[in-house]
Amino acid sequence: MSEARITWVGGPVLKACATGPFSIFEALAVGERRLLGEVIQLRGDELVAQVYEDTTGLEPGVTVVGLERPLSVTLGPNLLGGIFDGLLRPLSLAADFQIQPGAAERRVTRHRLAFAVRNGDLLSAGAVFVNTVAPRPQSLLVPPWASGRVEALVEPGEHRDDETLLVLVDDTGRRHELTMQHDWPVRRSRPVRERLGVNAPMITGQRILDTLFPVARGGRAALPGGFGTGKTVLQEALAKWCDADVIVYVGCGERGNEMAEVLDEFPHLEDPRTGRPLAERTVIIANTSNMPVAAREASIYTAITVAEYFRDQGLHVALMADSTSRWAEALREVSGRLGELPGEAGYPAYLSSRLAEFYERAARVTTLSGQEGSVTIIGAVSPPAGDFSEPVTLHTKRYVRCFWALDRQRAQARFYPAIHPLQSYSADADALASWWKLSGNPDWMTQRQRVLALLEQQSHLERMARIVGRDALPAQQQLKLLCADLVNEGFLRQSSFSKVDRYCSPARQAAMISVLLAFMDRAEAAVQAGVAPARLAEMPVVRQLQRLGEEYGEGDVRKRVVDEGLKAYLADNRDAWELDAQAQWSKVKPRSGARRRSAQGELLAKMRAPDDET
Repeated sequence: MSEARITWVGGPVLKACATGPFSIFEALAVGERRLLGEVIQLRGDELVAQVYEDTTGLEPGVTVVGLERPLSVTLGPNLLGGIFDGLLRPLSLAADFQIQPGAAERRVTRHRLAFAVRNGDLLSAGAVFVNTVAPRPQSLLVPPWASGRVEALVEPGEHRDDETLLVLVDDTGRRHELTMQHDWPVRRSRPVRERLGVNAPMITGQRILDTLFPVARGGRAALPGGFGTGKTVLQEALAKWCDADVIVYVGCGERGNEMAEVLDEFPHLEDPRTGRPLAERTVIIANTSNMPVAAREASIYTAITVAEYFRDQGLHVALMADSTSRWAEALREVSGRLGELPGEAGYPAYLSSRLAEFYERAARVTTLSGQEGSVTIIGAVSPPAGDFSEPVTLHTKRYVRCFWALDRQRAQARFYPAIHPLQSYSADADALASWWKLSGNPDWMTQRQRVLALLEQQSHLERMARIVGRDALPAQQQLKLLCADLVNEGFLRQSSFSKVDRYCSPARQAAMISVLLAFMDRAEAAVQAGVAPARLAEMPVVRQLQRLGEEYGEGDVRKRVVDEGLKAYLADNRDAWELDAQAQWSKVKPRSGARRRSAQGELLAKMRAPDDET
């Protein structure tokens, strides 16, 4: 092992005079406490390193030892359900979730195994060689660097996670002893057989996301918003309801109280798919603002490495990063300690490339074993004062496909999710239209474009209404505002406290948007026939549409709104009007012998009837 002597210490950064060869990004053991560090620059016989732990007490002359390996984390069966620091050390082993500097604490666990191979089998890199049965089922893979024929195999049963389970001998005669665990460098992406294109969305259960701004499975999304706009709340909802097999949640530099809330709430959340605790398929990496700043920079790479590990098992993984702004601030602090020339807002010039390295590790892939897996990244951004023109937000927009902009005014109005529909976008929408068509909604793209166009018109009309008043606008424009309000209240607003509304399936989303657009079409026809928009706003069906999300469940949308609302007006032969072949409007006349029907009267009768009769 190579050694060096510290010549200068400045916070998390040190300089040392080397007496042997070192490599860039080589892991280091610093001082008697063996603090974990990493080489970030080499200048002749001088090395510059960042230390991932508290450097208090370090001084010139202290020995630095090279570990002859890059900064790595240990991947294995003990990750699911665990809470770790930015270097993947279990916080559950530490008092008050604070790991002592230099500690290499780990817990040896035992698992009951069921082997998927036999002696003599030929295994390639990425192949499944054993499945854990207890405490949690999980497939364990041959590491990417190993392959060969099975020479020795332990007996099935319960074994330690650091015990050699089998031995592979490759074509060169080299032996590979495999355990349940293996190490992987965090800054290097894990190999895959092939990167695949977009074919399906990651369903979140949030209507504004799935219908208007969908993210593809294996895609990249940014969630920018100022303080108090609901970033953490929305990410928790996505973690609970999205259709991912594994959730990796990394709190990168967040305030300790916010991270404490996450750690307190997650163990109590119920997985809606299984009814079991959500924590059983979640990995939490907690790096708070009071932890060493360099470890904050490493936490992002640790999280994506863990996500790729589960992806290689043929699973679909969602990575929630909260927030990348704090990570960028760690880069800025280390860069300042090094005396590097600052870029915009003091961030280093390589901020953009670091963001690219992170987001480009999201993908839908064919794994080395031939399975399909994916990593979808949703990165929260915390721009100061909600300014989306600051560097982190601007550079992030270059590398993501979806931009979910949180709006302070909507958040203050208790509008959830507080996503601004005109500042947000999805570049995956066109590619996902075929999935919606195959899922039973061939009109999804048309419906989406109509809703977005309506919301854009609302923005222009509201500015006019502030000047002249709503009543002074033409009837068609008043109707546009009415319909836009219905879309916002009945569709885009979603209550996380409602058992009916906290999750919305794609089928229910399609039914809801179809109902709203059907009402818009009929309302436009009524206004053209001379009906005042104010009268339309007083219709009982309007109140139903406003409560569409909270009151009408999966099987109720079409029945209670279409059947009881719209069909009543279609059957109206007393107050209704119709357009004839000469483009003239005339009042509908009842057919011979038909009873006169009034939609208003029938709806009032239904509302007055007992619940069991409706």
